[in-house]
This record gives sequence, C-alpha cells and structure tokens, in this order.
Amino acid sequence: MAGKVYLVGAGPGDPSLLTVKGAELLGRAQVVIYDYLAAPELLDLCPPDCRLVDASKRAQDHTLSQEAINALLIAEARAGRLVVRLKGGDPYVFGRGGEEALALARAGVEFEVVPGVSSAIAAASTAGIPLTHRGLASLATILTGHQENEPGQVLDWASLAGPGTLSIVMGRRNLQDILARLIQAGRPPGELAAAIERGTTPDQRVVTGTLESLSELVEKAQLCPPVLVVVGAVVSLRPELGWLERRPLFGKTILIPRARAQASRLAQPLRELGAKTLERPAIQVEPLTPNAPLREALLNLSQYRYLILTSPNGAEIFLRALGSQGLDARALHALQIAVIGPGTAAALEGFGLRPDLVPTRFQAEGLVELFQTLEPGPVLLARAETARALLPETLTRLGFPVTQISLYRTNQLSLVLSGLKADLAPITSASVARGLAAALTPERRASLPTVSIGPITSQAAREAGLLVVAESPEASIKSLVETIVAYFLKAQKP
Repeated sequence: MAGKVYLVGAGPGDPSLLTVKGAELLGRAQVVIYDYLAAPELLDLCPPDCRLVDASKRAQDHTLSQEAINALLIAEARAGRLVVRLKGGDPYVFGRGGEEALALARAGVEFEVVPGVSSAIAAASTAGIPLTHRGLASLATILTGHQENEPGQVLDWASLAGPGTLSIVMGRRNLQDILARLIQAGRPPGELAAAIERGTTPDQRVVTGTLESLSELVEKAQLCPPVLVVVGAVVSLRPELGWLERRPLFGKTILIPRARAQASRLAQPLRELGAKTLERPAIQVEPLTPNAPLREALLNLSQYRYLILTSPNGAEIFLRALGSQGLDARALHALQIAVIGPGTAAALEGFGLRPDLVPTRFQAEGLVELFQTLEPGPVLLARAETARALLPETLTRLGFPVTQISLYRTNQLSLVLSGLKADLAPITSASVARGLAAALTPERRASLPTVSIGPITSQAAREAGLLVVAESPEASIKSLVETIVAYFLKAQKP
C-alpha cells in the first residue's frame, strides 16, 4: 500500500494556532519530520509508536540537508507510511515547502499541503501591528531577511521604497544591512519599524524604533532569532493594540508538577492568561491492578446507598473499571454519588454522569458536613491508596457503614529541576507537594514560591519545606488560577 506525505504548517509558535486538520494528521502519523520552529508541544499529539525525525535547519547548522529531507520523505512514503512534514509557519511561505512538494511530485509520491498560520502575519498581530489598516497601509509585502546568492533571489530594493508595510521574516542576522538598504532605496530614516522575537509565544519580546535606530535598539535588547521585522506606519498602532503583553500572567513562568494526565487542565487556563508553563510531573498515578476489592464492589453495587469519589483520577479509574465489567451508568442508578469538588464532578461529566452531592467546602471536612444532613446508609468510598482517615472514621461514627476500596497509588517521579527557572509552582495535592520537594534542593524549596489548592495541601507543602505564598480559598482549578493571578498582581504593586 502506497504511503502519503502531508506538508503541514505548524503555525507561528503558539501551539494552539495549529490547524484542526494539522492536529488530526499528527494524531495518525507514523512518521513526523519536524523543524525547530514547530512548537515542541505539537509532538505530544503523535501516537506513542510514531517515529520522530528532527530536520531542524538553523543558520550554519543543518541537522539534515534539504536533499536528505526530500529523500527521506520519498523513502518513507514508498514504504507505505503516513508521513507528516511539520514546518514552522506555512509550508509555502519561505519554508521550502514548494521544493519538497516538487520533489514528491516528480517522484510520483502522493502528497497534500495543509496551510499554516504564517509568522509574517501572526507575530505582527500579537504585537499589536496589523499589516494593513485603513488610512495607514493598503499594501503589505512579505520578504525574507535571508538573501541567497542565486539567480532570481536578489531583491529589487527600489521596489520596496514605495508605500505600504514590509513584513520581513528571519530578519535578525542581516538586520543592519536590510535597514540600510531600505533607507538607501528611499524609505525615510525616521519611518517606524519594529522587531518581534518569538512572536505569539509567552517569550515574545518587541522592540520599536525607526529604520535609523532599530538595529542599535535590537542589539541593546539582545533579541535572538526567530525575529520578524515590520516596517511602516502601522507600527504606530502598537501602543493601543498590543494585547499579548497585557494578559495578567504574561512574562511569568509557572512550573506545573501535577501528574501528567491532569497537568493540561491547569496549564491551559494559565497559558490563556499569558503564562509560560513548564509541565514537569512530580508524581505518577498508577491504577491498582489486579484489584479484587474493586471488582467485588462493582458486582455488588446494590448493597450501597452512597458512592464517594474524592478525585478526578479516582472517578476516571472507577468508571473505566465499571465498563470493564460490562456495566455502564445504569448500574449506578440507585446510588447517590458524592464528589469532593468541581474537578471530580467534571471527570464524572466526561462519562455522562452528574454528581448528586457536592460539598460547599471542597475537602474531606466538607463531605463530612454534607453527610451530617443525610439519612444514614452504606457508603462505598473509592479513593487513593494513601489518604487521610478522617472521612471513613467520621462517617462510621455518624452511622454510615463504610466500605473503603483503593483505586490507585501515587508514585514520586525522579525529576531534574536544576537550572530550571520558574516564578511559581501551583501545588494541587499533598503528594504533589512531597514529589516537588524531593526534586528541589533545600535552597530552592525555600525560595520557589508555591500556591496551594487548600489548607491540607498547604500543611503538607510546608512540612516538606516548600515556600507557600498563597492558598486558594476553594479547592478548584478556577480558584487556584485566580489566586495565582492575585498573587502576581499584588507583587507588582509598589
């Protein structure tokens, strides 16, 4: 069976700007040949058995030559594989996608091009610079700052002296020469210009000046590639339209030591607020298998009046086990399901269920208060292998017979965090606190600010030697994120 190559635009840097089709193809790919400008997070979309090939090409540093890349694409497709060629920005905008497509066509290999969001437009947009704007620019020209000494590759600088915006990709290395040539061609030395480093990402930096001053300002700021240079009157709109840097967590790096399966639930809202997130799981959730007590409980659900689930991990493991026994949500119809908070409730909803009971305080003490208002009956308590005894002991005293089953254990992972720079780490459980503390030196434990999801977690974090600077008033991701924002806003005030 013949394979196929997809030339996929990875977008300008922000992984969320990948197209829906690009994400779908990465999820099915057997081979991915990627460039360094493609966000590393995109590779997490690939299947576990997908072969990943680094084809990065930086100035004077090519992992693979263009000819080698072309040959590899052809060979993998002829071997019957689904190949994704992941290219920064758009494949056909200074990405040599046309060269690769021609090589495939001439070799008789089937291919498709999946356009991507080009940094030539996107980086300017996130810096608050529209390439066209009524009254300022009705023409935009995109060019590359890397000029090849080949026929047909020499720019007509005089043609760039007219009105309109210039968007110059890969403009850092030859910036001084480019700006001098534009002035020599007739563009005013005082014309506005901007240089944008790592546009669309939390690492974005922008320097503005004029054609005459920009090169010196960029050198002073030590901007590094990839850099987009924008020239034209539209740069004047940046003070009003520069939205990326105004997000409350922009410029902050947040270390997320939560278990990998749950890390994205916390990382996503933080990224939306402008933070750079570093996902370094300090613990691993390991379902207990085989689990005879769980199997017995699932086959005897009619014996219980209440089911208590105390974590999203527990809810997911319990409901998957229910399905493995050939059962579904109908087996729970006679039970009142209680959860410890909105995170566990959301996990239930992922299986088409809604909890009957949610406490106002999202911790074991809140569940105890809630059960004090209920009619006693048998309780099935499904939770982590190591958990506080408060809940089963108190419920038993209140007249609720408790059957307790362990669903999973949390294992500490070996982390290497030396040299890692972060402004804060959110702590979502006692096990996460202990895992993070184990990965840090005593000095770093005492200096890295952490924000805890609740008092029990705060206590565990402090006992582990961590610096707790704030505590979420509610044990929920929403409240935790709000607390992180409030902490940084308070820290910024004089």
